[in-house]
Amino acid sequence: MAVASMIPVQAAAKRLGHQSMRFETAPAIIASASVVGPREGQGPLGRYFETVLEDERYGERCFEQAESRILKDAVNAALGAAGWQETELDALLSGDLLNQTVASNYAVRNTKMPFLGVFAACATIAEGLLVGASLLEAGLAARVVAAASSHHEAAERQYRYPNEFGAQRPPTAQWTATAAGAVALVVPATGCETAGLPRITYATIGRVVDCGQKDPYDMGTAEVPAAWDTLVAHFRETGRDPAYYDLIVTGDLARIGSEIFREGMRRRGLEVGSRHVDCGVLLYRPEQDVHAGGSGAGCAASVLASYILKEMRAGRFRRVLFIGTGSLHNPVSIQQGEAIPAIAHAVAIEA
Repeated sequence: MAVASMIPVQAAAKRLGHQSMRFETAPAIIASASVVGPREGQGPLGRYFETVLEDERYGERCFEQAESRILKDAVNAALGAAGWQETELDALLSGDLLNQTVASNYAVRNTKMPFLGVFAACATIAEGLLVGASLLEAGLAARVVAAASSHHEAAERQYRYPNEFGAQRPPTAQWTATAAGAVALVVPATGCETAGLPRITYATIGRVVDCGQKDPYDMGTAEVPAAWDTLVAHFRETGRDPAYYDLIVTGDLARIGSEIFREGMRRRGLEVGSRHVDCGVLLYRPEQDVHAGGSGAGCAASVLASYILKEMRAGRFRRVLFIGTGSLHNPVSIQQGEAIPAIAHAVAIEA
């Protein structure tokens, strides 16, 4: 029996090709919130963030605990903006870059929120939105929050070297953002006022792609083939093209990866042009010395939860294709000489 014939008829009507899906209920993004570190707050998007920290330790004993607090504050701010209590939330989907997603695990301990830990490196927020929208579409939840976080100091000493070591970073290196973003999703039929709000209409699940790139200081290049693969599938299976969207957002290819991405899409007959922006480029100013740009699960999450969604609510963007891109390596795999596989998930958000 063919695999396609095993999918129930109702579900098959929502599937588009092998990787994409259509959300008939179009879950609405009712609220979002972001918390960022001082360097991120000094960037060009500073006015969009709800909270900007005065220091990266955030009054905690260590940077890892600071990240948990940043994430918890972002989630609570999104709940507050949505007018929800913890007990009203059907699922929190959250992830980060630390081993066993401990920043998320510790952020939700002693809370009443049903929790699903998700991980796709810098693409974590896109995966959370995709899975959360699927729960809502299936009628298995009515209120969901997707969130993600990262912390520069915590991530550097796990994946590379503690900053105190003073290791030299090449121009291709990206700066892991100290940031968290949370997005509250709701089924429009639940009685909440959702008219005019951004809604999730389509999504494309990415495939793990390995182009053989082994340099952990050049993640943008490693992630580009996954972004190409997902974007080509999205346009093929939805019947759309780049011109349909006001904005095509990647996160986080940074400057080097973004240039390769645009050229590769052009060669595939899909011109993204000025519609394309990258969260790793948007988050920092060139003079902030972050080399190629930003990265980290909190980078894309905070840019989406602040700048992109606020601009959509203001009517400046109506159709946004958000593509989270993530490098799926760890310190051990790099030390063993393994290449860096990558993933990209695409979520269409329309007002």
